[in-house]
Amino acid sequence: MKTNSVGKYWLRSSDQDWIVANDLFENKHYTYALFFAHLSIEKLLKAIFSYKFKETAPFSHNLVYLSEKADLNLSNEHLDLLEEITDFNLEARYPDDKFSFYKKCTLSYTQIKLGQIEGLRAWLLHKIRSED
Repeated sequence: MKTNSVGKYWLRSSDQDWIVANDLFENKHYTYALFFAHLSIEKLLKAIFSYKFKETAPFSHNLVYLSEKADLNLSNEHLDLLEEITDFNLEARYPDDKFSFYKKCTLSYTQIKLGQIEGLRAWLLHKIRSED
């Protein structure tokens, strides 16, 4: 994909959010680590959209929607993961009255999810670099 300044912005910002996600994880802030992991993926999808279409990415936090708009051919596994990661955006920001998401975000759960997200990030970054 031909790089442009908007795409580069999204890419740099995604990298920064990924660093923050890992810092939050190391400091045992698991819900916010997953929230920032969501931001990182969202911004990668917006970078891909910007590179492909040379226009402003859609204003959305829905990762499946963004991947569709970016015209990505994703496996069912990736689509399922994007749906789950999208939920992290809302669940971390708007906890229910029982704080069920906070309780779900144990060390083990968060570690597994961050590993899956890291794999997805690598795949998306490969897509950007292979078409550059």
